[in-house]
Amino acid sequence: MRSLAHIYRLGVKELYSLRHDPVLVFLILYTFTFAIYTVATGVKTEVRNASIAFVDEDGTELSRRMRDAFLWPYFKPAALLPSTADIDRAMDAGKYTFVVVIPSRFQADLVAGRHPTLQLDVDATAMTLAGNGTTYITTILQNEISGFAARSEGGAALPVSISVRSKFNPNLESSWFMAVMQIVGNITMLSLILSGAAVIREREHGTIEHLLVMPVTPAEIMLAKIWANGSVIVAAALLSLVVVVQGLLAVTIAGSIMLFLLGTALFLFAMSSLGIALATLARSMPQFGLLAIPFFVVMNMLSGGVTPQEGMPAFLRMLMQASPSTHFTSFSQAVLYRGAGVDVVWPQLAAMTLIGTVLFVVAVRRFRNTMAVGQS
Repeated sequence: MRSLAHIYRLGVKELYSLRHDPVLVFLILYTFTFAIYTVATGVKTEVRNASIAFVDEDGTELSRRMRDAFLWPYFKPAALLPSTADIDRAMDAGKYTFVVVIPSRFQADLVAGRHPTLQLDVDATAMTLAGNGTTYITTILQNEISGFAARSEGGAALPVSISVRSKFNPNLESSWFMAVMQIVGNITMLSLILSGAAVIREREHGTIEHLLVMPVTPAEIMLAKIWANGSVIVAAALLSLVVVVQGLLAVTIAGSIMLFLLGTALFLFAMSSLGIALATLARSMPQFGLLAIPFFVVMNMLSGGVTPQEGMPAFLRMLMQASPSTHFTSFSQAVLYRGAGVDVVWPQLAAMTLIGTVLFVVAVRRFRNTMAVGQS
């Protein structure tokens, strides 16, 4: 009971210290409000207002139908280039992302049963837009050609009808994905920064000497910093989910928010331990920032939220299983997107608990050595 009292009082002290640090308070508020909203509404993975042009060497009803099929908001009004000689100059100037070339006698060859070819030039410097836009354009052109061919052949029906239903994000809105993944990334970043800053702040303000003469253990000091900073992040994440994600962005949360907060607490335990361990290696906030940034970038980029784990090399995929961010990303997607329960996500919860325990033991040893050096 005495140990719990020490942890509680030291945690309250951490909350008071955080309250009097306006930079960190602003960072927390900004990260879970404005940053979430702007990224979710500004970063689009679907095709929006893509620039497209046509070189129409056929000039027939079918070619006009294909040109008129590209509509806002997916595409800007289709432009018409005089000839294929103008394609390179227009694309080099960045005027168009896509250029479709319709060759002469395209409609006549199609009606005659021959196999004419369309040419699609794509500016692949915008990789995501190029990939998604190519799929959009291919589908639109195929639909127009199929409709024209069916009409010219007497309305022959296709032998197979394909119906596509998208689960969890029926309208394929990128804001639904970006909002939740931004919260996951911000939790990762702040858990490192706040826990490490708490240790650096003790050293820079000279209060580490006060802790050395108090009847408290390094584990108690660490647990106090973890619960204090972790509770702030959990509260900020909850408000962000309810106010920003569900309220302003109108994103549907399929699963239990309380289960998500439980997993967040376990993840914060692991990440805060890592942040404290890194802080024991640094002597100032700039040094700690240089140490924390590579960890955050790698853990965020390779966690499965930015790029799927299945697309990574096997050795890298196995290596990232030792990162708590990998399991937290998988856990968050399962709970918030697919409405999974404890019976589904318990492996991720167990993995975060195990990794957090290992990181906590390492951090306690590093912190104890730091305090011993300071006392000597």
